[in-house]
Amino acid sequence: MDSILEQINEKYQNIGQNPQTHLNGLLHATPITYWDYIHTDALLNLQIQRTTLPDEMVFIMYHQINELLFKMILWETNQIADCSKITATFFAEKLGRISRYFDMLANSFNIMHHGMSVEQYMQFRDTLTPASGFQSAQYRLVEFASTNIHQLIDARFKENLHSETNIEVLFEHLYWQAAGKDYTTGKKSALLSLFEKRYKADFLRTIEANKTTNLWAIYKQLQTDEQTVELQNAMRHYDYTVNVKWVMAHLHAAQHYLESGQKVAEATGGSHWQKYMHPRYQRRIFFPDLWSAQELQDWGITNLEGIAIL
Repeated sequence: MDSILEQINEKYQNIGQNPQTHLNGLLHATPITYWDYIHTDALLNLQIQRTTLPDEMVFIMYHQINELLFKMILWETNQIADCSKITATFFAEKLGRISRYFDMLANSFNIMHHGMSVEQYMQFRDTLTPASGFQSAQYRLVEFASTNIHQLIDARFKENLHSETNIEVLFEHLYWQAAGKDYTTGKKSALLSLFEKRYKADFLRTIEANKTTNLWAIYKQLQTDEQTVELQNAMRHYDYTVNVKWVMAHLHAAQHYLESGQKVAEATGGSHWQKYMHPRYQRRIFFPDLWSAQELQDWGITNLEGIAIL
């Protein structure tokens, strides 16, 4: 006890505080409880339906869980980016955490695929226009934290643009612009315009800040002997999980609902969702140098999971 009191005394004196005052405060403090620490009541009251259809609640909660997992992923990528003396051990530990979070996301889409009535979904989704899961800013931040901006360029324009190109020009050719932009006229849908109005400035700052601190850039800063086969396979697993497995699970869930009627429904935001979502069109690859020429050619077409281990 004496040792603890000495440490408390030193702690508060170092920040110019009276230790006695803080100790006196403990006499009147209430014990912490699980529900106060987690803020359970607040958390469970964040689900606000727009309709009376019960399955809308599943849709809301599932997407909120996704956002919490995105936040967990960004929490880890920020620690990597902020580390002044990165080591392969530290990098691998954080990458393992990030991958497990995304494994959970990719494996969870059965909840959406089989968790709602098609009839109910097709009714409540009309109240969501022009909102869309496309507008998850955290997901875009995960992408910016994972690789350099050039790897996120629409495949149709990638050869004509380079990493040194003006960031705003690159931004206008990101693969997800295709979800709401007419490239012949430059006109953008409400989905895309509202999204950029809210987040574009933040995105541009993040892209600039992440030039040398994204996962791919930091991996390449490691010594050659630190870029072990195990670490390379971990990078490949993350790349494939995010850009193929997760995307295809999302696409199959969307197809289950949007292609269930007599004609294919549009996405709530009006995007051309089939081409926007399928990895064979996007060809988004975080760590291209870790894949063979054949694997790159077959991206999004052949199941690469669990094969071609380096």
